[in-house]
Amino acid sequence: MKPSTDLRDTLFVLFGAGGDLSWRLIVPALFNLHLNKRLPARFMLLGVDRADYDSDMLADHYHQGVIRFSRNGAPADDAWQEFKKTIRYVRSDINDPDSYTRLKTMLENYDLDWNDRSEKVFYLATPPTLFEPIVHGLGSSGLALDREHNRVVVEKPLGRDLESFREINDVLCLNFNEQQIFRIDHFLGKETVQNILAMRFANPIFEPVWNRRYVDHVIITVAETLGVESRGGYYDHAGALRDMVQNHLFQLLCLVAMEPPVAYDAEDIRDKKIDVLRALRPIAPDAVPDCAVRGQYDEGKIAGTHKPRYRDEPGVDSHSNTETYAALKLHVDNWRWQDVPFYLRTGKRMCADVSEISIRFRDVPHRSFPASSGLNSQPVRLVIQMHPEQGIVLKFMAKEPGSGLRLLPVDMRFSYKEAFQVDTPAAYETLLWDVMTSDATLFMRADQVEAAWRFLMPVLENWEGNPTVDFPNYASGSWGPETAEALTACDGKCWLIPTLTKP
Repeated sequence: MKPSTDLRDTLFVLFGAGGDLSWRLIVPALFNLHLNKRLPARFMLLGVDRADYDSDMLADHYHQGVIRFSRNGAPADDAWQEFKKTIRYVRSDINDPDSYTRLKTMLENYDLDWNDRSEKVFYLATPPTLFEPIVHGLGSSGLALDREHNRVVVEKPLGRDLESFREINDVLCLNFNEQQIFRIDHFLGKETVQNILAMRFANPIFEPVWNRRYVDHVIITVAETLGVESRGGYYDHAGALRDMVQNHLFQLLCLVAMEPPVAYDAEDIRDKKIDVLRALRPIAPDAVPDCAVRGQYDEGKIAGTHKPRYRDEPGVDSHSNTETYAALKLHVDNWRWQDVPFYLRTGKRMCADVSEISIRFRDVPHRSFPASSGLNSQPVRLVIQMHPEQGIVLKFMAKEPGSGLRLLPVDMRFSYKEAFQVDTPAAYETLLWDVMTSDATLFMRADQVEAAWRFLMPVLENWEGNPTVDFPNYASGSWGPETAEALTACDGKCWLIPTLTKP
């Protein structure tokens, strides 16, 4: 299927229509696309669920979600009434084959009324355990046969290990072609994540130094002050490695380390990403403690408010061995990055909400300045900020004004908000637009997901086979366990405090 910016008539079938994901993210994003005139002229949102709703009740439910979660705030009444006309509710049992036959008839009737073959998006905003019956139902009813116009969207988690991913993927591929399958990762819809490609490959000043000759190491940080909140039941069976590293952090790693694409083309870009994952130096089972660190948050204070330990959160086992912090040291074994360490870390109940990539450049080879000048007291680095700030910061050394020779670190900053002075679209707005135009650039291909799971299996198996005895091992409001410091210190390096966060 070829991407098209000329939106055709679209039937958007939302399974799990009454769920939290639909309410908080998907429908507010669709409404914002409607406000920005980015939905097709003929568009219908068909919510599928088993709850005892009707179309008006579902629309009223979505209205409350838009008020609470839309980046544009509470909608004007006329704008909402116009969008409300596109919402229909379809009460259905996903395990009943006849329900898919009725759905097919309904979709065909819309095509007859519109006198055109519409684009059909089947969005599975459901738990992964429901993927199989829904996908089989779509396939057996013939709703997957139109390879050009019909597509399916699935949310993470795509399995909890390599074997379970393959089971899910086999079901998808049995009924849909790979080109019809959109595996969504909202992280890739963020403007600053997409702009990593633009920064690297549209500016010739970066590419010459983007390699092992000039880069000392790379740090990728995704930290949250939030705990597990109401997700304890899910999270206690997942953990930070599955929930964040396997998808979000590996996506960032691929964007930083990939080779230049021949063209801004979905398959070419995804080919370059999979090359990075295939080049990762395998972690031997007995080397896991040297390359991976886990942690679990204890009680502590964040912004002056006391926070409970993970094991006291609702839905969490009081003796849980699930990690809420994970850090990895990786190497990409190719010509560009040989022997350059990549440090990845993510955690909950951390000191600050921050997502950033820090490219640390090598120190100058010869010190012309005296030791008292302060050279190398702060590393020269390029920081790509994704949250809460969105921008790029180049940190370098400059002479402090005055008679003495003293060097101090200074910043050269670029802010997306200040430069473009527009409201940044939410990630789901970007991704839903791409789904409707059939642009798969920002979506994960099966081989990429499989390669990520395959690489992490030694770590997962080691951690599951060797329960830790020191949990909880970091206080809420800190930057993680002390063992994470040893992960970088053994290489003579350290985790740097994120750019806009005070110590």
